[in-house]
Amino acid sequence: MELRKPTFHAPRVIGIVLATAAAAYVAVCVVVYFAQSRLVWYPGPPPETTPRESGLAFEEWRLATVDGALVNAWRIRAQDSRGAIVFCHGNAGNMASRIDKAAVLAAGGFDVVLFDYRGYGASTGRLSEEGTYLDAETVWSKLVEVGFAPEHIVAFGESLGGAVAIELARRRRVGALVVEDTFTSLADMAARVYPWLPVRLILRIEYASKAKVGELAVPCLVIHSRDDELVPFAQGRALFEAAREPKIFLETTGPHNGAGFTARAEWRATVNDFLGAHAARK
Repeated sequence: MELRKPTFHAPRVIGIVLATAAAAYVAVCVVVYFAQSRLVWYPGPPPETTPRESGLAFEEWRLATVDGALVNAWRIRAQDSRGAIVFCHGNAGNMASRIDKAAVLAAGGFDVVLFDYRGYGASTGRLSEEGTYLDAETVWSKLVEVGFAPEHIVAFGESLGGAVAIELARRRRVGALVVEDTFTSLADMAARVYPWLPVRLILRIEYASKAKVGELAVPCLVIHSRDDELVPFAQGRALFEAAREPKIFLETTGPHNGAGFTARAEWRATVNDFLGAHAARK
């Protein structure tokens, strides 16, 4: 009986391997497309502390948005208030972790409203890019309602919150815009983190800050740490270059989730001087 050696069809095997790899790649893209919100937002639980524990006078607001969400917010009061700040925090945690920054800004004479986006903390509603914009607009509207003129309201955002602050300044009149450690767009960030994915084709969440900031006729302060390990320093510079005059760039140091501009007296002074020049009541 004659034994035959098994025939190895290399082209066929290679084709099967490539087809399997392509199918797996497409499957990953589909998963990312539908689950991308979980890669963008990391909501924290309701705050376990309040500004009171830091010795700050504040009042709590529950604000209804135009689409039915409820935004939980704290208005931290400054002595002899010269204006107000809508503080848009980053993509993780809740507003309680921003109390220290709010305290510094309040010491400079501005009421500060910390708030949690829908789905964060004790705020209700379904998260979306548009939803975060509506949440910030709702806070702005409340400040106008309680007596602050738009020219004395500051849109202030850190990290992803910078994108929210920029959009707020597009939709509503403000006296000044401040962004800290903010990216140029979510697509730019995703392309950096996932260079092997066609992120610009599958992203539904944009936060396209660089494309918007040049439209704004509002004084702008861009703060960015050269040591930022998450959002490249070059993206902060690119945002600054895209903004109109008058504008200031403040270079800081330290990690992305560090103390930021509050770490040094000279940085705090730069921020306070900018706010006083462009958004304070005279």
